Amino acid sequence: MLNALLNALFGCTHERTTFPLTPVVKIGVATPRPAIKGTYVVCLDCGQEFRYDWNEMLIGEPVLSRRRSEGTNANLTCPL
Repeated sequence: MLNALLNALFGCTHERTTFPLTPVVKIGVATPRPAIKGTYVVCLDCGQEFRYDWNEMLIGEPVLSRRRSEGTNANLTCPL
C-alpha cells in the first residue's frame, strides 16, 4: 500500500522488471503480429514496457504497446 502511494506521488521507479523477453513469430502459423519488435522488459509494479539492449544489458526507451495505444476497451466485442 505504501508503494502504491509513493508511485502515485512520485511515479514508478521501474526497479522490478521481468527477464528480457523476445517475441517469436513462427513461419506458417497464423498469429497476431507482436506489438513490440525486439527484446523488451516489463515493470512488475506498473506494467510499463521498455526496450532492452542485450549487448549493453540496459533498459531503453518506453514502448507504446498495442493495448495502451488503443486507449479504452470500447472497440472490443463479445463473440457469441
